[in-house]
Amino acid sequence: MYPLLKLLHVAAAVIFLGNIITGLFWHAHAARTRDPKLLAHTMVGIIRSDRWFTIPGVVGLVVAGVGLAIAGRLPIVRTGWILWSVVALTLSGVIFAVRVAPLQRALLALAGAAAAGTFDYGRYRALSMQWEIWGGAALLTPLAAFALMVLKPWP
Repeated sequence: MYPLLKLLHVAAAVIFLGNIITGLFWHAHAARTRDPKLLAHTMVGIIRSDRWFTIPGVVGLVVAGVGLAIAGRLPIVRTGWILWSVVALTLSGVIFAVRVAPLQRALLALAGAAAAGTFDYGRYRALSMQWEIWGGAALLTPLAAFALMVLKPWP
């Protein structure tokens, strides 16, 4: 059972981190065009990919991670690299829920308003910068957890 849980845990990490990185990349790519239709399309895709990949990735990470800790007889709270990885992943989730997701919806609304003939690219860019900063924070924290899981720097 341990190897299967490990495979699930690693696959979930790849899907989770890969989707965050890809979302930041595709938004930056679309933003260079300043085309509100393309920006709206990109934000719809990012929001949808969060539902299909990021959230299930988190579920896979948590379920497989807890299963691995139990199977390996590792106390989650008393094993430093596990505890701090959980803290980092939790912090990422809070950042996503409180800052990233609302900014994504606001960016989509701004870009979608262009269909009515109004598109304030300056406002869009200002929100986009906030989204990139918070998205970067939501990415760096699980990357730190990833490093802790691989390196296991302390017991």
